[in-house]
Amino acid sequence: MSVVLIVGAGPTGLTLACELAVRGVAFRLIDAAAGPFAGSRAKGVQPRTLEVFDRLGCVEEIVAGGLIGLPFRQHGANGEFRDVPRPVPESRPDVPWPAPVLIPQWRTEAALRARLEALGGEVEYGTALVDAAENGHVVRARLRRADTIDEIEATWLVGCDGGRSTVRRLAGLGFLGETHEDMRMLVGDLQVEGIDREHWHVWRPEGGGFLAMAPLAGSEAFQVQIGIGPNAPLDSAEAPTLASFQPLVERYTGRSDIRLSQPTWTSLWRANVRMVERYRAGRLLVAGDAAHVHTPAGGQGMNTGIQDAFNLGWKLAAVERGAPAALLDSYEAERLPVAREVLDLSTRLVATTLSPKTEGLVARSEDTTQLGIRYRESPLSHERRAAPAGALRAGDRAPDATALLDRAGRSWRLFDLLRGPYATLLAFGAGWEALLDAGLAAASGSAGGVHALRVLAAGESTEEGGLRTLVDSRGHAGAAWLARKGEGEGALFAIRPDGVIGFATDHRRDAEALITWLRQAGLAH
Repeated sequence: MSVVLIVGAGPTGLTLACELAVRGVAFRLIDAAAGPFAGSRAKGVQPRTLEVFDRLGCVEEIVAGGLIGLPFRQHGANGEFRDVPRPVPESRPDVPWPAPVLIPQWRTEAALRARLEALGGEVEYGTALVDAAENGHVVRARLRRADTIDEIEATWLVGCDGGRSTVRRLAGLGFLGETHEDMRMLVGDLQVEGIDREHWHVWRPEGGGFLAMAPLAGSEAFQVQIGIGPNAPLDSAEAPTLASFQPLVERYTGRSDIRLSQPTWTSLWRANVRMVERYRAGRLLVAGDAAHVHTPAGGQGMNTGIQDAFNLGWKLAAVERGAPAALLDSYEAERLPVAREVLDLSTRLVATTLSPKTEGLVARSEDTTQLGIRYRESPLSHERRAAPAGALRAGDRAPDATALLDRAGRSWRLFDLLRGPYATLLAFGAGWEALLDAGLAAASGSAGGVHALRVLAAGESTEEGGLRTLVDSRGHAGAAWLARKGEGEGALFAIRPDGVIGFATDHRRDAEALITWLRQAGLAH
């Protein structure tokens, strides 16, 4: 039986395993550690990742288990401080989660593991990849568990095993970049006495650097970050123990009443900014930190890795079910430019954060939410309209919409209708039946699955045909999706299983183009 071997059970590996499990693809998820990671290397889940978790079926656990809009408390000299509110934007019909959730990484992983277990999967802890090599149509790998070495065959090997990735090394993928020795931090999860848990506390001493303490939901701990400015260098040989943190906290705050204790995880972080030249070498692929390592500024690293896995999962499943292996070429084509942009963004943000001219911490922005990430230049993005500038196009994120009424008068969110391991043909307006029938017929019996929806403006007849039809009762869907407003306007979109628009047309006889796209995406024979 064919199996996909995933190395590394952090957020990236868990996301990929969930994606394969929901599609019925056999996999093994291994991790050399004895058990789950207990720290919070990452603590922010961005809005685009919340949409991924929605499609995976675990977003409610993440939102309920974290904090949103925690205000900054900017401390100054002589005990003075000022509070900086962080207003939470209201949910919009097209963006249900507009703000990131502050949640420790171990809780994010726990939610993903629970979802994986519900899907029948598991993590094989204490199991390390020794070596692997591609041999024809398989990868032969050796795994070590305790004192036992097992040899297995896998159809694909995916490295989600972090910045020191064994899979990346075995694949011979270069890891380009540099280490900035002037950008260093002590970071760890510790209990803190002397400050409240209702604020994200920040100190910025003269001469550069910063101290930040953020309460971690679901625990008694704070994540403590101490940025070391150029005028206050840290001995690189110093181990990040409790004894390392306490004197720096006293120095940065000028206070002796803030006491740290019970560290559960600590690290001496350096700005090691690197990324791979390629995401794939034959049957060996990488994702997450194995493909790119970022600064922590802006909360980009974990989120980018999760979205790597979400992009790759449905494509791997399609190839396992018979789609051309060339479909996997789009994984690198889409995610490599994103990794490069995110790397640049996080590097700029950490330089700003460590600058003595910066007050507080860098606030969230449209760039950090990752809602604007798109794949318009991807070989999987087929735009067939003369859409005006600013219009939604193939390669863009599929937006949500609310107040869609079915024939029984029940109200739906579009995301609720798109959720599932399939692609969706979404038609606006009447007259699309022939094109939809052609697309569904071409996809009939395909592994990925395709279904269809029609959205009509309020007042249009819903009696035509047996297609599932919804009425855009408040115009939310039309406002988010359609380029122009006007009588008789219509468009058809094909939405990929990862919530990205792959195909867009306003020609009702575009059957050949639609079927070509479905085949290229592994969704039709």
